[in-house]
Amino acid sequence: MDTVSPGSANFIALSTPVVTLFRATSTTRLSLSLSRGKTSGTDKVDNSFAMAETITNHTIDPRSGFCSETKTFHSLRPQVFIPSPSQPLSVPHYVFSLLHDSAPSSPPDTTDFIIDSATGRRLTYSDFLRRTKALAFSLQRSLSKNVAAFVLSPPSIHVPVIYFALLSLGVKVSPANPLSSESEIARMVQLSKPVIAFATSSTAGKLPSLPLGTVLIDSSQFEAMLKVPEKECNLDQVVKVEQSDSAAILYSSGTTGLVKGVELTHRNFISLVAGFYYNRRQREDNAPHPVALFTVPLFHVFGFFMLIRAAASGETLVLMERFDFEGMLRAVEKYRVTYMPVSPPLVVALAKSELVAKYDLSSLQMLGCGGAPLGKEVAEKFTARFPGVEIIQGYGLTETAGVGTSMIEPDEGKRYGSVGRVAEGLQAKIVDPVTGEACPPGRRGELWLRGPSIMKGYVDDDEATASTLDSDGWLKTGDLCYFDSDGFLYVVDRLKELIKYKAYQVPPAELEYLLMSNPEIADAAVIPYPDQEAGQIPMAFVVRTPGSKISEAQVMDFIERQVAPYKKIRRVEFINSIPKSPAGKILRRELVNHALALSGAASRL
Repeated sequence: MDTVSPGSANFIALSTPVVTLFRATSTTRLSLSLSRGKTSGTDKVDNSFAMAETITNHTIDPRSGFCSETKTFHSLRPQVFIPSPSQPLSVPHYVFSLLHDSAPSSPPDTTDFIIDSATGRRLTYSDFLRRTKALAFSLQRSLSKNVAAFVLSPPSIHVPVIYFALLSLGVKVSPANPLSSESEIARMVQLSKPVIAFATSSTAGKLPSLPLGTVLIDSSQFEAMLKVPEKECNLDQVVKVEQSDSAAILYSSGTTGLVKGVELTHRNFISLVAGFYYNRRQREDNAPHPVALFTVPLFHVFGFFMLIRAAASGETLVLMERFDFEGMLRAVEKYRVTYMPVSPPLVVALAKSELVAKYDLSSLQMLGCGGAPLGKEVAEKFTARFPGVEIIQGYGLTETAGVGTSMIEPDEGKRYGSVGRVAEGLQAKIVDPVTGEACPPGRRGELWLRGPSIMKGYVDDDEATASTLDSDGWLKTGDLCYFDSDGFLYVVDRLKELIKYKAYQVPPAELEYLLMSNPEIADAAVIPYPDQEAGQIPMAFVVRTPGSKISEAQVMDFIERQVAPYKKIRRVEFINSIPKSPAGKILRRELVNHALALSGAASRL
């Protein structure tokens, strides 16, 4: 991607207490008053396009959302409106057009947007907008629309500013795990082809040479880019950002193969923000200001999207540069955290750890759990310990911009094992992997999703895109699932991870749930182990709880008493920790390789 003329920006300007956003044409303008919660001018974002359909067709079951004619599940959520897809609009412009309705009653210069839990540094919304504008101004002469920028940094108050500044310039944001190896980073850079990178002094050495080099975000030069006086931040021209333009290249976990670059558009994120914003719960007048602690990384789709959503809702975010369990508990107490997006292993830790009793977690109201299904036993143990904290579950992929199903109402959280109902604007199908036929409620099959949040495709991989997206826009998730009669989705397992024991299919997740219900087991993972007679047998990797001496025979007997004979665990290996992705997904490939290395069974594969 070549660098072209300087000075492109979907401009964000701040004039306290008024935030002025120049949208994607040079003649339009929107002024938002954060202190009064009003929109001035006549050029508001057009929300006239209905994102979610109203279910009126008599062939659609109002209980499950299933259409008997098309064999498709429809969203049961209230109707949501988002801008017409033909309207030029960037993610930052849309987010800040919503912010004035969500802004707290206090002036924006006293409302925190981001807090670094390690250093205590804070950015108010005014600070954030001012810095975003200054960085966009500093970068406009070097970056042009549609080029990519690589971001390799631990969580910090700088990362959200970088994301929003780049998005406002029409630049594709491509963040990666700062713990990635040089070879992994080389693969990502090969896919996204960035012209510039943003990194820290500790991560920059992993990056190859790029056309415009690497900006060190822990340098005095970068700080100077953020402090350009507002009166000097005059943009040369305004870039026209279409909703169909690419906003981000995020990387799939690579748990079953080479990492892929998932290309997501501004509209993908705009549609999701609209769904969360308009269907969010109304807070009571005396409710505390929402404060979210991010235990999920900002480079992952979950953290990336939740950051954008929080900005649109006027929430305060507490970031952890390095996650540790006790540090998280300390942050909840110190900053009076009300909400945390988490993965299932963290729910397990909260339910079982003795450290919890040392801290005041009374401010905590809700956990949003994603990354993998949460078992009933774990959810019940957590609820028994934290009766005032609600767990809501959801399901999404990088390819769906992080959302596919969700829970909204408190009663929905009691559907243990479920990941919620089809999210706003989406449609779903359950497809029999053998016959290819769409299935009704209660039948298992591969989950397919379609809607405005579905990815553009995989970068530089037409073959993978074609095998995942069909000609009608359906995304094949690769997950074995079913819907119940009330439209709640249950994820059984990854199709590729099912253990083929003789003529039977064994879902590892089912056995993992049972293992985790044992008080002597802190964590567990189940993998397929090669067997000459059966093809594959279930093998468990088990992490004992402190002080436990549970044996291999006891583990196998515990499972045997609860499952059909073909699902029995037939091999156990004790391990110090289960390898997982930043989103909490088990890295089964690493465990398979470990098991084969231990036994010398690789030749039998």
